[in-house]
Amino acid sequence: MGEEQAGSAWGTWKRVPGAVWTIGFVSLFMDVSSEMIHALLPLYLVGTLGASTLAVGVIEGIAEATASITKVFSGALSDWLGKRKLLAAFGYALAAVTKPVFPLAPNIGWLVAARFVDRIGKGIRGAPRDALVADIASPELRGASFGLRQSLDTLGALLGPLFAILFMWLFADNFTAVFWIAVAPAFLSAGLIMFAVREPPNIAARRTARMPLRRAELVRLGTAYWKIVAVATAFTLARFSEAFLVLKGQDIGLPIAFVPLVMVVMNVAYTLSAYPAGALSDRMDRMTLLVAGLFLLLAADLVLAFSSGLIGLAAGATLWGLHMGFTQGLLSALVADTAPAELRGTAFGMFNLITGMALLAASMIAGGLWDLAGAEGTFLGGAVFTLCTLFGLAALRTGQRGRRTERRNDAG
Repeated sequence: MGEEQAGSAWGTWKRVPGAVWTIGFVSLFMDVSSEMIHALLPLYLVGTLGASTLAVGVIEGIAEATASITKVFSGALSDWLGKRKLLAAFGYALAAVTKPVFPLAPNIGWLVAARFVDRIGKGIRGAPRDALVADIASPELRGASFGLRQSLDTLGALLGPLFAILFMWLFADNFTAVFWIAVAPAFLSAGLIMFAVREPPNIAARRTARMPLRRAELVRLGTAYWKIVAVATAFTLARFSEAFLVLKGQDIGLPIAFVPLVMVVMNVAYTLSAYPAGALSDRMDRMTLLVAGLFLLLAADLVLAFSSGLIGLAAGATLWGLHMGFTQGLLSALVADTAPAELRGTAFGMFNLITGMALLAASMIAGGLWDLAGAEGTFLGGAVFTLCTLFGLAALRTGQRGRRTERRNDAG
């Protein structure tokens, strides 16, 4: 690929619709708020309210599972109603109104309820928001649009913990003060999507007449869509939770106060690569870039498996962030490319549910490997899964080329 093509890929940000930029900033502000709280919540639960680490794990597990399940129903509902912005705005508003509960909560029960409702809000907004981006962006800017939204979202995930550290230092470890500060960006996020984003007029006209979660409607999503879901599921099984990057930092002896910097390094690489990778995918085959992302994951796994110092840890975290940038926005664009326009909400909901369950399974496997063989076993296991995914992708693409050749020969 020449310099001219790369330069034009970077320059497409000027042509990305303003509504997509706004949705990106909606994601950014909500992530700043959520990550400021979530970065401190385990410490607050255990250190201040006396919860056990088991309780923290149960709370987080239930919360994330709730978000994954809710996405399916909200996505289908957005297709049925023909209203994506309404559901996305409701999800962001629901998350915003939970934020004051964190500084006001008198006990663990209130915090559990707030966390639960917050994740319901995340589940409600996720699939309709992604479908809304697909509806707003033209096909030739779809990769750039999803890449831009992902970059801004990840920037929020990067800034949130940094703000939490800064304000904890400024306010002498006052959790309540930091939680109150986190309320502001959440309400700014909800306000932006309510008043600054307009739904395209053609969405209501495309609404589906029947509830999309019926078997017949799911079949209508098409073979190409389900192949993308299968590829994404295999890929997700190779990519376990980023929590293991943090554990790797602790494993090599990084001081506890600096362990979160591993996530900072990863998110910087993710933020800087998501948009250019998405923009590039509008000018070349998306699957080729997805393969490049898998090779980056393979390199990250191998570096993290065999490194025992800070340089290796930083390199592995950077490669991990790059692989996220090269794959997450692309997978969303591929879903939008293959799903029927009137079923995009359902498509994103099913995609998020299946890959969310795959990520849970991958993380459980990684945890078991860590107990059996330590960090080296976990990351080498990830490398093996990644190689299997690469071979599977190669077989899939070879089969597709073979069928296209047969059709041309038959036509001739």
